[in-house]
Amino acid sequence: MLSNKKILLGVTGSISIYKAVELLRLFIKAGAEVKVVMTLSTKKFVSPLTFEAAGSQKVLCEESEDWTNRNNHIHVAQDYDIFVIAPATANTINKLSNGIADNLLTQTALAFDKIKILAPAMNTNMYKNRFTEASFKLLRLNGYKIVEPVSKELACGTTGLGALADVEDIFFATARELLADSFWQDRYAIITGGGTIERIDDVRFISNFSSGKQACALATALYLKGAHVELITTKPCENLPKGVELYEVESAQEMYEFLQERIKVAKRGIVKKPDLINDLTQPELIQKTPYLFMAAAVSDYRPKYPQRGKLKKEQIGQEWCLELVKNTDILSSIDKEGIKTVGFKAEIDEESALHNAQAMLESKNIDAVCLNLVKGATKFGSDKNQIIYITKEKTIKSPLKEKLDLALDITEIVKDLDE
Repeated sequence: MLSNKKILLGVTGSISIYKAVELLRLFIKAGAEVKVVMTLSTKKFVSPLTFEAAGSQKVLCEESEDWTNRNNHIHVAQDYDIFVIAPATANTINKLSNGIADNLLTQTALAFDKIKILAPAMNTNMYKNRFTEASFKLLRLNGYKIVEPVSKELACGTTGLGALADVEDIFFATARELLADSFWQDRYAIITGGGTIERIDDVRFISNFSSGKQACALATALYLKGAHVELITTKPCENLPKGVELYEVESAQEMYEFLQERIKVAKRGIVKKPDLINDLTQPELIQKTPYLFMAAAVSDYRPKYPQRGKLKKEQIGQEWCLELVKNTDILSSIDKEGIKTVGFKAEIDEESALHNAQAMLESKNIDAVCLNLVKGATKFGSDKNQIIYITKEKTIKSPLKEKLDLALDITEIVKDLDE
């Protein structure tokens, strides 16, 4: 996901420093190259060797700065794409806001003219101190992005706001800056996912084996590209960015009704609100063509007479003839005018799959189809997938990939639908 990206990770003297090691590992796992920059006080908690063992390039600290190579605060500022300071103490934050560069980390920050992210960690009173609040305003004005701290029991024993944000949130904030795409920024993207549930009674239902993983991966990928993402799903998602708006539904009818309302909202556009530190900015309506990714596996039928409570086998007898009625065909029925629609089709029979997917373009009146064969490495619930992307003009077959990597590819190939 972050291959070919170079991240500078600054760490300061906070008890939450141990979380920076976990953050480093997430960056490395995503394919990024990472170099850690340490303050002197950080060494009270952890040594440079800890970060290097976890995957960092040669750690940059006071005694290791070297002007005979590029391991110094000027050259790393040139060589890396983003500077993430996590944890950032009150001392460092107040120095940065005033342009003070009295240690290697603050010198690096002053020389770094690209994206900078701060993840504060401090006592609640220090966080709410007016000097610190003023520093945050100045830093935002000067281009810093802030991953807000959370409220929990702090190292000092009190409970309040000031704890370092979850490392996953810092990771996603960093990835979103690195993967930002002007095409997707300020654009609505709606995804449906999971297999719908049609109740027989309060303990039994009709459904399918769809895991909803590809929909979750699509929601994550689109969020990282900068879109305003809404995920309507029947399944829980692991590690979903908190910036994704998640709506849980159950039946096909619930999904249909909810989706209709979200499409109406998406067509109106995105209202960008004034910046928190710039009261003169007026709200702005941005109207880009919304995208709908219909990745849900919707049940074709539902029980005609769903029952309350639990049906007893004594009531049913030796045989059970369950009457079913057709569900609304969501993809055919929703209003698709002014929205680019990508359908997903799961097939088992390889011989007829392509023909069925191509026919779906016409029968559902949609812009594109992502076809996948649910067997072997791409069966329901697997972590990898492979699709054939089909429009009226072209057919593209993807390689077998992790679902998030495939989702990132999909965000690129569907862009031509709005050209």
